[in-house]
Amino acid sequence: MSKAWLHLDLDAFYASVEQLDRPDCRGLPVIVGQGKRGVVSACSYEARRFGVRSAMPVAQAEKLCPHGIFLPVRMHRYQEVSRALMLQLAEFTPELQQISVDEAFLNLSGTERLLGPVEASAQRIKQQVREQFGLSCSVGIAETKFLAKLASDYKKPDGLYRVLSGEELSFIDTLKLSDLFGVGKRTVQLLQGLGVHSPSDLRQFRKEELRGHFGPSTGEYLYQVSRGIDPGIYSGATEDRSISHETTFETDLRDPEAVRTVLLELCEAVFFRMAKQELSGAVIFVKLRTHEFTTRSARHTLSRPVLSLDLFYQECLRLMEKTWDGSPLRLIGAGIGGLHNMDEDRQLDLFSDKSDRSAKVDAAVAELRRRYGAEELVRARLVKPRRP
Repeated sequence: MSKAWLHLDLDAFYASVEQLDRPDCRGLPVIVGQGKRGVVSACSYEARRFGVRSAMPVAQAEKLCPHGIFLPVRMHRYQEVSRALMLQLAEFTPELQQISVDEAFLNLSGTERLLGPVEASAQRIKQQVREQFGLSCSVGIAETKFLAKLASDYKKPDGLYRVLSGEELSFIDTLKLSDLFGVGKRTVQLLQGLGVHSPSDLRQFRKEELRGHFGPSTGEYLYQVSRGIDPGIYSGATEDRSISHETTFETDLRDPEAVRTVLLELCEAVFFRMAKQELSGAVIFVKLRTHEFTTRSARHTLSRPVLSLDLFYQECLRLMEKTWDGSPLRLIGAGIGGLHNMDEDRQLDLFSDKSDRSAKVDAAVAELRRRYGAEELVRARLVKPRRP
């Protein structure tokens, strides 16, 4: 049975949420980011027509689009929408890997008998995202995560594209070098200096030659992606019967308190998704990616299943503190593996321990979420203060 990975990417997510919450901004150039020394976190497609792009200085965006609507970043609101949306996506797959606040991979392999053809499932997912959340998304489907991600960019915005088995190279050859994820502006310039202007040009180089020009790691990476081979940048975060969430930052994060808060948000999303599916697991893992694209991960197997968010968070925090050297972070991930169906008798026995108050509270919150969709129930630490 062939693999079928679906990559979902919400279109202009931050700006789209702002337009959703502010109907008077719909159809107008919305730019998320303020301050003369600030940078653009996101912008609507209406703003992109003026040349505005993410990570651009706000001052430059104001010159390009003087009539743009500049709004502050409301990360709590974006994460709130993201959490609710990811819970809905989990209904379509036994394996969902969230890689940022607006992106996720869904493993649809073997779901055809239950859900129908993969492309039909993708259309239903897009329709559900639009109807329930008022947002558009672009979807890519392929046998590997890497190609699925490239395919989701292929027809943006509001696109759907599938790379069929056997068509990997022909698809890669329709792309520019800069379209290959992980191939940045500087690498493109170096490649052009070698006479490489397309993925097909790049394939003319032997692996040893690329390693000689770019070093072992980058050379290997270029060799693989030019051939449509998944370099594995999204592997290792999930395993069979596991749930994980990741978030990628628009700007690198290095403040320890902010990192701990983000980790708590991720743990909460994982824990209550696990509880909603009535699963339990004892394998805890975290993933960190630095500003230099170095990925570090750590895991630990507990002596009993995780039934408390506090326990899960404290274990993830311990793993993170052992793994993180203080380098600026571009991604944080957390998850629980070794999942299995919760044995009801065992669950009642564990919760009968009156000293485990945290587990009882979390069980009650999980039940409220499951019954009433009370996604606004979050840890007090995650509640943002109201502005006067």
